[in-house]
Order: sequence, then structure tokens, then C-alpha cells
Amino acid sequence: MDPLSSIVTLLKPKADFSKVVQAAGTWRIRREEIGSPFYCVVLKGSCEFTLKGDEPVYLTAGDFVLAPEAHAFTVTSSHPPSLDEADTVPIKTAVSTYFVGEAERALNAYLLIGHCQFEAPDSKLLVSLLPKLVHIRAATRLTALVELVIEESLAQRPGREVVLARLLEILLIEAFRTKMDTPEVPGLLVGLADERLAIAIRKIHQDVSQSWTIDQLAKEATLSRSAFFQRFSKAVGYTPMEYVIAWRMAIAKDLLRRQTFTMATIAERIGYQSASAFSSAFKKHTGLSPSKFLSEDDFQ
Repeated sequence: MDPLSSIVTLLKPKADFSKVVQAAGTWRIRREEIGSPFYCVVLKGSCEFTLKGDEPVYLTAGDFVLAPEAHAFTVTSSHPPSLDEADTVPIKTAVSTYFVGEAERALNAYLLIGHCQFEAPDSKLLVSLLPKLVHIRAATRLTALVELVIEESLAQRPGREVVLARLLEILLIEAFRTKMDTPEVPGLLVGLADERLAIAIRKIHQDVSQSWTIDQLAKEATLSRSAFFQRFSKAVGYTPMEYVIAWRMAIAKDLLRRQTFTMATIAERIGYQSASAFSSAFKKHTGLSPSKFLSEDDFQ
């Protein structure tokens, strides 16, 4: 599995809810989130999307926006209400369908909105490798995927949860790989956009059991040791060995949660020579022994 797909799969996206929003006149929706992923497609009209602390992003028909960790954001009409005006309260008009704004005014936005959750125990680390915000124009493929997510969310058909999980994985992968054309620094997409670094990153993901060293990875990237270290660290935001260890521990957490593998098996699969060596590395990285991690995870 390639690095982007393996990270999205390990995030274990799960549909939270999705809805259709029709808006008219002047309106503003503000949300204080707890870090859950948010995505939106503009089918008709226009609006503004603002992550807390960032400049507004103007969205028009065909635009897609995704925030993998949306702690606080606002969505407003293109000409937003003044700051002293109260936020708009959405009115439910049908199943998963809402209206915001002024009923006597013409519609100025038709949106598909969705939230999901990442169930991975190491989601913070994985999300840190992804862009803070993805904005894609003329996002025809992503629009079709969001429509499928909403359709599947509303239907109560057999296999609904599995289908939704796979659709979300495809949606996220499509969004991130499209964003690779204009990556932000630092993060996985920047590393993958660098032809030489991408070779090393793929090697790490293809064989995490390999006892990688900086020299070996630099050789794979056909760079000198120092050039590789500096280039990798600047692009990805982690040193090469920090990335290797972080990826090993993300996989280890997933394997531990399954509770179907022995410590020795997990150690071997992620590149440690013994269960004790793995346990020591895990505790150093997480602050918890593997058994303590499992006991605390059971109560989450």
C-alpha cells in the first residue's frame, strides 16, 4: 500500500453525520468543534469558509473544502452579517436537510456538508502529516463522492457502515492526492511531491519491519546523508528516523487494539528483534507500556 493510502486507512474514518444545507440572504454558521474532520461541497451559489485564525476562503459552485482537524470554523454568506449580529440557527426542513438565512430572500448557496471521525488511536500524529486545509476548485469527482456518502448515510441498507468507511477513505485519498499539486509545508504531501523523498517514504511504508538507517534511506533517495536529512526534515516536519519510529508506533497501536497478535509477533512486524525491545521503544514513544496502553484504550 502506498504511504497516502496506508495513512488514510489507518486513520479509520467513520461517518458522523452529513446534511444538505440551503441558504438565502445574509447568514453565518459558527461551530466550535473538538477536532473532527469537516468537509463541504458547494453545488450552487457561493459562500465563505474560515478556519479559526485563518483568512476566509471564498467558495463557489464546484468547490470542495476539507479540514482534517476542524477545531473551530465559520461558514457564511458571501457578504457575511456584521460581527455584532447573532449567528444563524439552521432550521430542519426534511431528513438531513436544513435551511439557513432569510426565508423571503432568494437562495444563494446549496451545500453538501459532512463530519466524520478518525477512530485510530494515533490519529493526532497521522493528521499532523496532512494539510491543515484542502481547497479544490471544479472538484467533480469529489462532489460525486460526497453525494454518495450522503446517499449511503440516509439509506439503511445492509453493510452501510462498511460502505461508508470505504467511501470516506476514497474521498480523503482523492482530496489529498489532488492537493499534492499545491502542497503545504511541512507534511506527507510535500514529501511525496518530492520525487527523491517519495522513494524513501514509500520504502518505509512498504517494509516497516526493515531496520532502516538514515544512510540506507538516503541511498534509496540517491542523496547524500546530510542532504537527505535536511530535505526530509524540512519537507515532512519530522526527521527521517522520527518518521520511521512514529509510523512503526502507529501500526503497533493498531495491532495492539486488535488483540490477536502476540508481543513477539508485533515486534517482528514493525522491525524490533524482541518483544522487550518493542515494549521499551513503545513506552519511550508513548509514555505507556503496551499493556497499559491497552487497558487505558479499553475505557475510551
